[in-house]
Amino acid sequence: MDAIDLKEFGKVFREDYDNPTVLFQDSGHRIYWLGVPEATAFRCNTYLIVDNDEAIVVDPGGTDYFEFVRDRVAQILPPERVVAQVLSHQDPDVAASFPLWVEINPNIKVIASGRTHTILSHFRDIPYVSIDIYDHSDYRFTSGKTIQFIPSPFMHSPGAFTTYDHTSKFLFSGDIWAALDMEWTLVVDNFSKHELKLNLFHLDYMSSNKAARGFVNRIKDLEIEAILPQHGSIIPGEFVPLALNYLTHLNCGIDILYPDLK
Repeated sequence: MDAIDLKEFGKVFREDYDNPTVLFQDSGHRIYWLGVPEATAFRCNTYLIVDNDEAIVVDPGGTDYFEFVRDRVAQILPPERVVAQVLSHQDPDVAASFPLWVEINPNIKVIASGRTHTILSHFRDIPYVSIDIYDHSDYRFTSGKTIQFIPSPFMHSPGAFTTYDHTSKFLFSGDIWAALDMEWTLVVDNFSKHELKLNLFHLDYMSSNKAARGFVNRIKDLEIEAILPQHGSIIPGEFVPLALNYLTHLNCGIDILYPDLK
């Protein structure tokens, strides 16, 4: 499986339900989009970071999609080699399947913020290895390659965070830059049109312009080759400045509900 060229990816993407899609690969380090089992406007993306014989699943998803995601992982490597799962926040479409991954590998690390960890027992009260991103701001593979965790409070959860892979320079953004759309492509090819799809999510789900600008300030110095959200389409590097500008000027949430309050 060859990695796709995000810069050259065409307008039409026909979903391949038979194989994971390689987004990046270099010297044993690979990033996969695992696909979605059905076409809905609220489709959920699950990603896999593979470093030699280790793997991390990013936002593994709900219980309804667990078997699909597990089987996709199995096409790449044995699922028990998934050494960690990243839960960007606590929503069921992100985190509900986390106990099923613990059953596969009881030693799997569950990486989330403390606020998210306090809620996970509501999915199932199961013992697991807990990693708090405020105590451990990065994760190092055996190879020495690292991923970094960047808090994004109130975008939209108070405990939300994003994950930056230093090797690929991909930013796994959770619900930030999520988009709703039935006419979907894997990679954005026109950001101006994509803004309308972003608005369908962000105006209601994100808390405020101050939260958005605060997050942009945290990542402004990162070199970002692509943004990989949990909903919608991947934003390639050429549109990253526009994506940052979108958040900087975004009025959402309480900005809209209480326009007279300063």
